[in-house]
Amino acid sequence: MSFTVWAPKAQAVRVRVDGTDQAMTAGTGGWWSADVDGTDYAFLLDDSDDALPDPRSLWQPEGVHGPSRRYDHGAFRWTDGDWTGRQLAGGVVYELHIGTFTPEGTLDSAIAKLDHLVDLGITLVEVLPVNSFDGTDGWGYDGVLWGAVHEPYGGPDAFKRFVDACHARGLGVLLDVVYNHLGPSGAYLDRFAPYFAGRNDWGPGLNLDGPESDEVRRYVVDNALGWLRDFHVDGLRLDAVHALLDRRATHLLEQLAVEVDALSAGLGRPLTLIAESDLNDARLVTAREGGGYGLQAQWSDDLHHCLHVALTGETHGYYADFAEPGALARTLTDVFFHAGTWSSFRGRTHGRPVDTRVLPGYRFLAYLQNHDQIGNRATGDRMSATVSPGLLACGAAIVFCSPYTPMIFMGEEWAASTPWQFFASFPDQELADAVRTGRRREFGAHGWGEAEVPDPMDPATARRSKLDWAESDEPAHREVLDLYRSLIALRRDHPELADPRLADLAVEQLGTVLVMRRGDLRLVCNLGATAVTQSLDSAGGSVLLASGDVALAGQTVRLSAESFAIVQTAGSSSSQPTSASLSANS
Repeated sequence: MSFTVWAPKAQAVRVRVDGTDQAMTAGTGGWWSADVDGTDYAFLLDDSDDALPDPRSLWQPEGVHGPSRRYDHGAFRWTDGDWTGRQLAGGVVYELHIGTFTPEGTLDSAIAKLDHLVDLGITLVEVLPVNSFDGTDGWGYDGVLWGAVHEPYGGPDAFKRFVDACHARGLGVLLDVVYNHLGPSGAYLDRFAPYFAGRNDWGPGLNLDGPESDEVRRYVVDNALGWLRDFHVDGLRLDAVHALLDRRATHLLEQLAVEVDALSAGLGRPLTLIAESDLNDARLVTAREGGGYGLQAQWSDDLHHCLHVALTGETHGYYADFAEPGALARTLTDVFFHAGTWSSFRGRTHGRPVDTRVLPGYRFLAYLQNHDQIGNRATGDRMSATVSPGLLACGAAIVFCSPYTPMIFMGEEWAASTPWQFFASFPDQELADAVRTGRRREFGAHGWGEAEVPDPMDPATARRSKLDWAESDEPAHREVLDLYRSLIALRRDHPELADPRLADLAVEQLGTVLVMRRGDLRLVCNLGATAVTQSLDSAGGSVLLASGDVALAGQTVRLSAESFAIVQTAGSSSSQPTSASLSANS
């Protein structure tokens, strides 16, 4: 068996296999190799006695500081040989965190909940990072060994069982990966080679364009291809790509997109790359033939911010700009609110316009909530903690009736009462204290008292963040679950709701009333505290779905406070209604 490692500056490298050291042989390009039989291994550089895990490790049974373990991809017995993949267009994404999705917090226990997602109408499951990080509990964004599945979740075989089980139920799997930084504990890459170049807000960044960066880029691309090829994942969500500092003519993202497209052709199934970006630049999702990077989609934070302000009334920090009259309608039609316009939070102009004539809406993900927008609040409170059920229903209707790809965060579908807070479990006490102090100082600057900010290192913080599945059967929560199920079914049964053509979308926002036109369907939302009567541009034929009291007469519809109605206009050639109206408390 051959062991290899890239260590171009080392004068000598040994591999410790099952407790015995073996000298490695230098090869071309700074690569070292040795043929040794064994299972557990680590590398020792020059005269150091520090045994370091493999930067390309696939298995870390003793954590990020322990030895790596050999892993044979060919030994796993897949049952998804007939799986042909899931395209993003027309899909619905469900974001979940393995450690808090179930009481057990494991990949195997998550499999037992997949039928709930199928019943809900989900098509793609987005899993927060499963790569190895120091400690037992954490969000996963402080990973340091990107190819090894976090052992407390179950390790590599458990992740394969999860993906296999998803495919058996018709669910595609998207995996959240972090290439913009490494975590603060166990990041030994720089001991081997010039992997690092500078820092960003979260930690050391990668050397993507400096000397010897070819192998660093290869490290990233090979990791991405490994998840897609060897773990049968259907796509990747790329964390904070704006922090990938790359001045090459061909950006890392474009290189990645080219190689993923090639792999997709070889595998015969669609593979999706979704960017999280703060740039408001649609070049990320513009085809390479059109001068873009060729990614399939990106998150749309501007739309989230508009919805958040419209539903909660919060206008502090970066939310201030989105309180502008008509901001929600404008962003629904234009994708970005900041499109070469002034951003008061940044103190400069930001973004560029989207050409809605050529770019389809499915390339942008729309959501009321996600792990960041909940977890990065001081107390990790969900929108359901402060917003009425009626307004939550309106927000969900806007998301699912939009031309964008809808995404929901675990538990949102029943208005879960459990928070999702920031938590970590670094064993190093000095690091743990620094994270704890930094978190409290950050929110103290925004007016929160220290006692109000949960201790991220307290195991109780992670426990509080676990979903309480029992409450999904309680009457008030079940009404919300029925609403989400009905909205997703309506989107599936009426193709005009999933139509991604942005140029055909028309949205009006007059005071507290928003009207969205989707072919022969009209979504009418009353976000106000009193009943309203709204004129339609054509006679309404029937109400397909509603929350609250609705009366339809000719070209007018009357809605109770904080409610919505989806109306099919008279003479429509659309399919007949398949969903009944819901109660006012939905």
